Amino acid sequence: MRVENEYLRWLNSPKVSEADKKILKAMSDKEKDDAFFKDVEFGTAGMRGILGPGTNRLNEFTVKKATVGFAKYLLEKYPNVSTNGVVISHDNRHMSREFTLLTAKVLSEFGIKAYIFDSLRPTPELSFAVRYVHADGGVMITASHNPKEHNGYKVYDETGCQLVPDKISRLVEIIGELPNELEVEYKPVKSPAEIVTLDKKVDDEYVKLVEGIVLNNDLPKKGFKIVFTPNHGTSYVNAMRVYKDLGYEVYPVLSQCDPDPDFSGTLSPNPEDQRSYIEPIKLAKELHAHLVVMTDPDGDRCGLGYLAKDGTYKTLTGNQSAAMLMDYIFKVRKEKGLLSSNGVMYNTIVTSSLGEEVASSYGVKTEQFLTGFKFIGNRIDYYEKLGHGPKFEFGYEESYGCLIAPFARDKDGIQAIVMYSEMALYYHLQGKTLDEVWEDLGKRFGYHEDICYSIYFEGSEGQSKMNSLMNSLRENPFISLPNRKVIKVSDYQLQKTVENGKESKIDLPKSNVIKLYFDDKTTIAVRPSGTEAKVKFYVGVIANSLKEASEKPSRIYEELKKVLRI
Repeated sequence: MRVENEYLRWLNSPKVSEADKKILKAMSDKEKDDAFFKDVEFGTAGMRGILGPGTNRLNEFTVKKATVGFAKYLLEKYPNVSTNGVVISHDNRHMSREFTLLTAKVLSEFGIKAYIFDSLRPTPELSFAVRYVHADGGVMITASHNPKEHNGYKVYDETGCQLVPDKISRLVEIIGELPNELEVEYKPVKSPAEIVTLDKKVDDEYVKLVEGIVLNNDLPKKGFKIVFTPNHGTSYVNAMRVYKDLGYEVYPVLSQCDPDPDFSGTLSPNPEDQRSYIEPIKLAKELHAHLVVMTDPDGDRCGLGYLAKDGTYKTLTGNQSAAMLMDYIFKVRKEKGLLSSNGVMYNTIVTSSLGEEVASSYGVKTEQFLTGFKFIGNRIDYYEKLGHGPKFEFGYEESYGCLIAPFARDKDGIQAIVMYSEMALYYHLQGKTLDEVWEDLGKRFGYHEDICYSIYFEGSEGQSKMNSLMNSLRENPFISLPNRKVIKVSDYQLQKTVENGKESKIDLPKSNVIKLYFDDKTTIAVRPSGTEAKVKFYVGVIANSLKEASEKPSRIYEELKKVLRI
């Protein structure tokens, strides 16, 4: 009943354009259900969804409603926001520039100064810019690595960090109190605030800081070839500038350099998808390049490929590349006397246990958080304000995002490609390929393999199935798989861990995640995605050989699906 009522409300509204009404009339029952079965959620990761008309879509009405809510939130929380302002940036997607200008207009009409860039900029530069101009908040219009049909709206606080749950809860509350997206209105102030276009000083300072993170810039680079692709996104200008300044021999994938919202030069803009490597590796083969690096469309994630010992090109998972990079950075910092005796590395509850083992070998502590880089950024700020405590050394997520230096407070793909390039060059000069470096890590810490699998659930029926799956696992978590059984369960929704019949509290915000620990050191974390209609299964194993490690996760995942009947 809701779907039909909401559909007719849109179809009959004079505010909805004739073009959108034409789309509405052409919708199938399935499309109509997905577009109207709920309001697009503004959750702990902001909004993300498919573009188009509907309550469960990203469009001028849902973006306007979110911005009205954000304006009210800012005016309530920050007494000087009118002059301190908000920085807004966007990626290459359809409607990204339009949503940016709409957001700036609404904020201005609430009396809040808005800073915008002259064109698209990556997410980490947005984070940095908030800090650089001392703004009280930020907005990034992006759907990150999602398919071309999507867009999104992420909000940042005055530290350049995405809003964590205890901050965003009030914003969600304010948005929830507003009328529906077609009826949201406000009275503009008599004198709208400035909309300021940021000058190139922001770019210059950001690039300068990125270049300042290098550890071994005197390494000879001649003959070391790198293939780079921004996947049609935001990173091309900054990346090529940094590479040129640092003296690398870089070959861009020209067919993927334009900020094309249709991603016409790639089968996927997502570094987690092997199809995104097809064209870069094709060019690498022609050049006999040593390294392939890519950023996702909004420039916060970095994928890595390389010329292996056997002469083929291989890719690395986010867990693998980050563990190798951390080992390299900590090793060199230690040699140069730059590694703190009270250092800390941050990761998340679904990242590989290998990272903690690598950090521990250098005397660096590990703190784990829920999925979402905002928790890492928030923790950096916490210790910064505290004035004492462990020194930040590295932060990462399994999904190809890391941060090396905290002048940005979100994962930073430009920082990542700089240090991955230096790491690969360092080992290349020692005669080592990255697969050999990975095998060396296995010899030191055991052969870790961590794979994320996903099952998609679409529409209102899909949401129900996702809920049913999580409820079923929550009710019976101590499952057995062939040759292994669960000995410990962490339920982050219930904020408790159960082991040997004893309960202990999890001191993290509530999150719909269940993590199973098996008696053979296998772990499985199950988590509904915060940005897509799917459930993710993070399978982690430790094996006695590379071969065993490569085969084990998929087998365990298939066993799990049989037990859960999915």
